Amino acid sequence: MFDRVLERLGLEFERRGVPYMLIGGQAVLLHGDPRLTRDIDVTLGIGPDRLPEILQLVQACGWRILVEFPDRFVSRTMVLPCLDPESNIRIDFIFSFSPYEQEALKRVVRIPIGRAEVCFASIEDLIIHKVIAGRPRDLEDIRSVLLKHPTLDIDYIHHWLGEFDASLNEPFVHQFDEIRKSITGS
Repeated sequence: MFDRVLERLGLEFERRGVPYMLIGGQAVLLHGDPRLTRDIDVTLGIGPDRLPEILQLVQACGWRILVEFPDRFVSRTMVLPCLDPESNIRIDFIFSFSPYEQEALKRVVRIPIGRAEVCFASIEDLIIHKVIAGRPRDLEDIRSVLLKHPTLDIDYIHHWLGEFDASLNEPFVHQFDEIRKSITGS
């Protein structure tokens, strides 16, 4: 089921030239341990000013928009929630054009799925997203990814988590280092 939706998503974004990357559970399945996930989280490298383009994509794919007034909802949340009625898979499109996301979009990992190459967040960017989200499931996902991939660009992770530390006044670097220490012992 997911493969069909991911293939369609990859083909449509490629055809329209919209930069994107899969984050969340789908990226964990690629970089970490298998786990249950019921949705697809897609970070878009565009701002909400291009919502009409995404609405056309959603319509072309036969997906259903889950909010009554998408323009108002997106302007408030930066998210467009949709559903593939055939599979009942939820797809959240997250509008973003921050310097961090622009950098992360340059580092995507392209994975062949059907006739498409689907863009997934890099290991490092998945970890950054998960540290910032900070829910217990996210912290467990970080552990699984770190155990599977002990060699990472730690400087890159520290740089961006440090940027978020400063702007959000949260100890993201410390949290990441503590998780890493619990796995490596150093």
